Amino acid sequence: MPSLFVGHGSPMTMITDNPERRFLEALGRALPRPKAILTVTAHWETRGATHFSAEEFPRTIHDFRGFPQELYEMLYPAATSPELQQAIAARAGDIPVRGDASWGFDHGVWGVLRPLFPEADIPVVAMSINHALTPEQHLTLAQRLAPLRREGVLIVASGNIVHNLRLWRGSQGTKPEWAVEFQQRINQAVIANDLAALTQFSREDQAAANAINSAEHYLPLLYAVGARLPEDQVGLFNDTIDSALSMTSYLLGDTRVLDEVALPA
Repeated sequence: MPSLFVGHGSPMTMITDNPERRFLEALGRALPRPKAILTVTAHWETRGATHFSAEEFPRTIHDFRGFPQELYEMLYPAATSPELQQAIAARAGDIPVRGDASWGFDHGVWGVLRPLFPEADIPVVAMSINHALTPEQHLTLAQRLAPLRREGVLIVASGNIVHNLRLWRGSQGTKPEWAVEFQQRINQAVIANDLAALTQFSREDQAAANAINSAEHYLPLLYAVGARLPEDQVGLFNDTIDSALSMTSYLLGDTRVLDEVALPA
C-alpha cells in the first residue's frame, strides 16, 4: 500500500464542488483496497504519548464551528482494527504510545477518508500528533510503522503544508510569494527525500514561520515521508494554494495509480 499525505483544508471542501475533492474521490476508486487504514491527524494533539483510537466504533467528531448544518450531520462509522492497534504498540519501541477511547474520527480523519472511501467499510485507526516528540522522533516512529504498508495497511497523514488561518482570513484568492516559495521548497524536499530540509528551519526563515506556525498541520507530513520504502516513487497531486492554506498532497509508492485516476466530466 502507498503512504499518503493529504491536504485536507476547510470542511467546506466536503460539500462544495471542487477539483481537490473530485481528485480524492477518483483516487479512492483507483487505489488497491487496504486491509486497514492508519490515519495521522493534525486535529488530535497530545503531549507525552502518541495516542491511537481504541474504541470499537470511534465517534465522528465535528471539530469546527459556524459551518452549514449539512456538515454536522456527516458521519464516518468505520470500525477500528485491534490488529492494527497491536501492531502500532509493538512497533513503536521506546516511543510512548497508548490506546485512547475518549477521542474519535475528527475532521482530519473523516475529511479525507470520506471522499477516498465513502462506504466507511475499511477498519481505521486514527493516531495523534504528540508535541513532546522532536521532528526526528516523529520520523523514527513513522519509519517503525512503515513495514505495515507491506501488510496491506494504507498510511494516510492528514494536514496542510501551508496552514495559517490568521493570515488566510480576509486574503482568500491570493497567492503570497512566501507561501508559494515554501510550498515549492517542500515539494522539492519530499521528492528528493531531503529530510533535513523538511525538519530544520532557521530562525530567519519567515516563510517557514508563517506556514508552519503552530506545527500541528505540518507534522503529519513527517509520517508520510518517514514511512517511505526504498522502492517508492513520489507523486504530487492537488498542488493548489489559496492565500495561507495549501492543499498540496503526495503519494509515496507506485505512482502509476495517479495516472489511472479518471475525473468525471
